[in-house]
Amino acid sequence: MIPIRNKKKTLKVTVEEMRNFAFAYVEKYAPSKQQLKTYLLKKYLKSSVPSVKKKDVSDLIDIVLTDLEKNRFINDKFYSDSKAKSMIQRGSSINKIRNYLIGKGINSEFIKDTVNKIQDENSDQDFFSAIKICKKKRIGPARTEDNRPLFYKKDISLLARNGFDFETSKKVMEIEKDDFLKIIKLL
Repeated sequence: MIPIRNKKKTLKVTVEEMRNFAFAYVEKYAPSKQQLKTYLLKKYLKSSVPSVKKKDVSDLIDIVLTDLEKNRFINDKFYSDSKAKSMIQRGSSINKIRNYLIGKGINSEFIKDTVNKIQDENSDQDFFSAIKICKKKRIGPARTEDNRPLFYKKDISLLARNGFDFETSKKVMEIEKDDFLKIIKLL
């Protein structure tokens, strides 16, 4: 027969447990501060520890997060820069990157710095990202010449859904096939 444990958790045990969960999550996913906070809140609200109040759990999570930030396990500035870099390589627009980072709970100051850094490195980043999307999805200048007028509206709307403004989309759609292939070789 297995004995029933009736051991109450103290705040110290809860903090250590929470820190271990946080380390495991950070190791596996490399989250932003807000993502980690949400994860820990869900974890502890689901477990519903009887001796600890929800307000105390929230305060403990803040303590663990500050400790992780101090020891540089989580860093929203680095998260913002690295996510933006990977999204640019996939052909995401600056608007899409900005909205993604806002959704992840990144500080607006970090987002602004990241976007400014992207625009400083390449003034027409959206144009090249739109070219990448065209190549990946085989739309616009990547289509055969006889199909381009038929799918013009569809292609423009696909670029719009990916966060590109109308001027950039129109500029990309008007590129000749030869110029498109030259640009692709440069990327």
